[in-house]
Amino acid sequence: MRTTLNRLSAPARWLRDRTAQGRRNGDDRGDISITTVIIWVAAVAGALAIAGTIAAVLTKYNGLITGI
Repeated sequence: MRTTLNRLSAPARWLRDRTAQGRRNGDDRGDISITTVIIWVAAVAGALAIAGTIAAVLTKYNGLITGI
């Protein structure tokens, strides 16, 4: 449990420190390019399509693959 908490606290600490550093420096790093948004939307849509296809195939052939 302690190891898990340490692993989870490290990214949280980094994020907190990075946010504080940006506020101190006055950096505006909130810009997300349209290309990044398109890539993320395509990746999520692709993952959902793959998951849906797998679910449909498993539903269709559920009786045939019970012995696997």
